[in-house]
Amino acid sequence: MEDVIIIGGSFAGLAGALQLGRARRKVTVLDTGLPRNLFAGHSHGLLGHDHKPPLDILAEARRQLARYPTIKLVRARADSVSGAIDDFNVLTSEGESLGARRLILSYGVADQMPDIPGYADSWGTSIVPCPYCDGFEVAGRHWGLVWSSPQSHNQAKLFLDWTDKLTLFADGHDIPPDIQADLARRNIPVVDGRIVEIAHHKGHIATVNLETGREVAVDILFANPRTKPSASLHESLGLATVPTPVGIVLKVDERRQTSMPGIYAAGDLATPFLPSVTQASSQGAMAGIFAQQSMVV
Repeated sequence: MEDVIIIGGSFAGLAGALQLGRARRKVTVLDTGLPRNLFAGHSHGLLGHDHKPPLDILAEARRQLARYPTIKLVRARADSVSGAIDDFNVLTSEGESLGARRLILSYGVADQMPDIPGYADSWGTSIVPCPYCDGFEVAGRHWGLVWSSPQSHNQAKLFLDWTDKLTLFADGHDIPPDIQADLARRNIPVVDGRIVEIAHHKGHIATVNLETGREVAVDILFANPRTKPSASLHESLGLATVPTPVGIVLKVDERRQTSMPGIYAAGDLATPFLPSVTQASSQGAMAGIFAQQSMVV
C-alpha cells in the first residue's frame, strides 16, 4: 500500500512527487512519457528554466527525484482505478495492481488537431496556443489568430502588447458586428472563409490558405484547438468536470481535491484558464502537500 499514486509524470505530477518525497511519504508515479508539450522546442516563463527544452527540464527533475528513497517512477499507463479514500486500487498496463491511500490525477489533456493539411505538422513550431509561452520570441512579427470563441476577442486585444501586425481569421465563424467594429478600430483586419490548408516548410508557415482561394502570409499562428483529457479514468470514477471554451477540465476545490474524497488533480487536466508549465508545477506541488496533510491523523 502506497501513500499516494500519481497518474501522470510531467511537470504537475513530478512537482507533487517532490513534495511527498520530501515529507517521506511513499509515492509511485505512473507515466507514459508523452507530455503535452512534447513538440515544443523550448519552454518559456518557468523561473530558473526559461528557454530550456521541456524534455530536458523533465529529465533533470527525474534525476533530482532519485535522491528520495520513497519515490518510485514507473513507465506504465494506469488502465483502471477503483476503490475509495484510504483504499484505492490502480491496475497498470503492465498488469500490476497497486494500492494507495490517495491519488493525484495529472495525466493532462491532448490537443485535438483539426483535419486541415499542414496543421498538425506545424503544431508546436509555428502554430501555438499561448502568447505567454511563445510571444516574446516572435514579438513585432506578423501574427495570425484563429477565432474559436468570444474569448478570441480578448486574445486579439491582448496580443497588441507583443505586435502591431495582427490578422484575425474568422475560420467560418460569425463574428458579431460590435466586435468587428472594435477590431477595425484597433487596426486588426478580419479575414473571412474557412482555413483549408497550412502551407509550410518543415513546420514553418508560409501561408494560411482559405476556401475562398485567398492565401495570407503570417509568421506565427495562434490557435486553440479542442482538447480532451489524455485518459478516461475520471469518467469511470464519475468525477465532476467544468466546461472551458475548448473542452472540459476536472473540478477541484481550494485544496485541489476533486469531487471524490482522496483524489486530487493538478496541471492541464484541472486548469480552466491559460494552462502553462508554471501553473502545472505550482498545482502539482499543492496537490502533493494537501494529499500529505489529509493523511495526518
